[in-house]
Amino acid sequence: RIALGKKLYFEKRLSINDTQSCASCHRLDDGFAGVDNLPTSPGARGEQGTRNSPTVLNSGWQDSQFWDGRAEDLVEQAKGPILNPIEMGMPDEQTVENKIRGIVEYQQEFANAFPGDEQSINCQNIAEAIAAIERTMITPARFDDFMMGNADALSDDEQRGLKAFLKLDCQSCHDGILIGGETYEPLGKEHAYENQDDQGMYLLTGDESDRMFFKVAPLRNVALTAPYFHDGKIKTLEEAVRKMGKLQLDEDLTDQQVSDITSFLKTLTDKNRE
Repeated sequence: RIALGKKLYFEKRLSINDTQSCASCHRLDDGFAGVDNLPTSPGARGEQGTRNSPTVLNSGWQDSQFWDGRAEDLVEQAKGPILNPIEMGMPDEQTVENKIRGIVEYQQEFANAFPGDEQSINCQNIAEAIAAIERTMITPARFDDFMMGNADALSDDEQRGLKAFLKLDCQSCHDGILIGGETYEPLGKEHAYENQDDQGMYLLTGDESDRMFFKVAPLRNVALTAPYFHDGKIKTLEEAVRKMGKLQLDEDLTDQQVSDITSFLKTLTDKNRE
């Protein structure tokens, strides 16, 4: 199933015009960290998406998917882009199934991955397979070595950044194994974010209390996933750190604090991508 999912992850025939795959926006080639490093991503027809593409790395640990949490798990998430008119552009599930069923090489591979299913090629199983490969995309970092007791895994600057991160209480939102990705918070707790065009979860729920609420970004590999925030308007990690200090904490961070925290955040990078 994982092998099938890997193939489907790179399968451009899942898009309306055979130009777009999962890997188009969530790149894994050439050291990319599950993103394309664009503010927002172009879809199969060249239309621009409305939100920054989050990294797929370590996504299996997240409680929900997308910036507004509208997908409960990776399986549900995998279905979304395929049928999204701006992204992969397939009109409906039946069209997807008919297209993949017509590719001879997939007929046996789906039968092997989903034995016992009378019709193994269906949208649910396509999503199940893609989710299976995505759950394997786990990236150990030097910070994990530090947490396991290797004090030398982090330099003095990096440890100072960790202390600043904790002293500012950044971990109240960025916690857990992903250093985030588990809760939803308003962007602009203390000061309003400049871009109010996208109102976050409110667009999904219609609940006034959800205005400007977004999923807290997980910080693993954050040094590799610029630009930042849901709209991709923040170009550098240093700018993101400084802006978060002001927006969320009403703190004017010093250059030293920004430098130290940025140094710490780089210890969350996959050791194979450093």
